[in-house]
Amino acid sequence: MLLSFAALFALVPLAICQLNTDAKADAGKKYFGTATDNPELTDTAYVALLSNTQNFGQLTAANSMKWDATEPARGTFTFSGGDVIASLAKKNGQLLRGHNCVWHNQLPSWVTSGNFNNATLLSIVQNHCGTLVGHYKGQVQLGCDQWQVPRFRPAGTLTDPTHTECLNDDGTFRTSVFFTTTGTSFIATALRAARAADPAAKLYINDFNIEGTGAKSTAMVNLVKSLKAQGVPIDGVGIQSHLIVGEVPSTFKANLQQFTALGIEVAITELDIRMTLPSTPALLAQQQSDYRTVIAACKAVPGCVGVTVWDFTDKFSWIPGAFAGQGAACPWDENLVTKPAFTGIIQGFTQ
Repeated sequence: MLLSFAALFALVPLAICQLNTDAKADAGKKYFGTATDNPELTDTAYVALLSNTQNFGQLTAANSMKWDATEPARGTFTFSGGDVIASLAKKNGQLLRGHNCVWHNQLPSWVTSGNFNNATLLSIVQNHCGTLVGHYKGQVQLGCDQWQVPRFRPAGTLTDPTHTECLNDDGTFRTSVFFTTTGTSFIATALRAARAADPAAKLYINDFNIEGTGAKSTAMVNLVKSLKAQGVPIDGVGIQSHLIVGEVPSTFKANLQQFTALGIEVAITELDIRMTLPSTPALLAQQQSDYRTVIAACKAVPGCVGVTVWDFTDKFSWIPGAFAGQGAACPWDENLVTKPAFTGIIQGFTQ
């Protein structure tokens, strides 16, 4: 049976196009990657796809490097969960993005209820970030080490050490145990501790709702300027990009450019584009267009170094558990089959 031209075209991305390969070869990026989490690693079909470096050149540990998982008691560190993902990345030759050093969520009670004074809490932040980043120092040398500080970094590593999500949507600083006790000092402390622990790691601040221009993005620009003026190490901003179908900001590319104009790099660190369920052909078509738009914006900005999706399959997406009635946010469906969004990503990198 002969296939129509349209049917043949639809098969092209699945047959010859690969996300990480196209990100590097066609768009000049360092990687296309995905988040993953330890419970998912028992699914052999999932792991086989996850380990395909033609699609995924970078991994982020979704939860196992956060504070509650790595320092459950003061001064007592455990890296077993994070090490599993770091080892997988190393085995596959994938970059590992650290996630994260400091965040207001997923903190053990000894941090949130310790009633520490300013000096003590800053010393705790310094010790936590230094120990965490130091543990993963140099495990994989692939030329791109990043920590999200207010989110952080591991293997081959892109760091997000502060990943702080330190801002409210109106641009004010978020109330947290860290801000309430130390003001903004914890941010500089975390970044400096991460730099001291691994001078080769790139240090990022990571946040959501800074995909388009506006009050929160402007506040992040001002924070980066302030940190640089103080001599605090800061290499990049992570643009999380938890988006909604049909609502990608029209200023996405301009927003990336305003950050890179500061002399830092940016990365899209947690991309997914959710819809109200059930999915329909129209919603999936719009989602394809939205993924294309986001990827094309990163391609167009030289300082946007790569893109990470917040897991690649709806089977393990966090969206249904966080947003009632919404989901289908990922490029693969629950059966590990690619969706039109996959084609949108290819189009964004190659067109």
